[in-house]
Amino acid sequence: MKKQGLLLIISGPSGSGKGTIVEQLKAKDDFSLSISATTRSPREYEEDGVHYFFRTREEFERMIENQELLEWAEFCGNCYGTPRTYVTDQMQKGQNVILEIEVQGALQVKKLYPDGVLIFLVPPNLEELGRRLTKRGTEDKETINRRIHRALEEMEFVPQYDYVVVNDTIEQATEDILTIVRAESMKCSRNKEIKKVFKGEI
Repeated sequence: MKKQGLLLIISGPSGSGKGTIVEQLKAKDDFSLSISATTRSPREYEEDGVHYFFRTREEFERMIENQELLEWAEFCGNCYGTPRTYVTDQMQKGQNVILEIEVQGALQVKKLYPDGVLIFLVPPNLEELGRRLTKRGTEDKETINRRIHRALEEMEFVPQYDYVVVNDTIEQATEDILTIVRAESMKCSRNKEIKKVFKGEI
């Protein structure tokens, strides 16, 4: 019997390295990334249906009305949401589904899926966050300052998460998350059929 996968909800400030670490996890056979829908414009390297489902605000609002989103939130003038069906289908197949979403959305999902594992990813300090945001060169100074201010606000929600992972290096942060997944998968509450498995009944 294939064990149901975990729902991993990863949040953190813009510039914390979420995207890079998610790519490391996706390289593993038993991890899948839930692709979010968004109303923001694609960056130069982004493809529809690969990085995001890019939608107009009108299309996004229809998705909300039709209850097609597991959660949604508005951030810096753009909407982001998680399509419901993909998540449940992949978990049933035994995949650990990663939701890379904002704090608001993460807490919404936790209410619907109490077994979801909330992980907050954070750079070592504020100075390093500013350096990373500036280095990627995709936004002006005003937007960077707005993101730094938002990061300080988001840190207030850390106590509502299950784990915090400091991304000093990509390799160590990725290994820390894999350690969390291994421990969570061994919880007794996630192995309720273990006696039947032991007896060979399933």
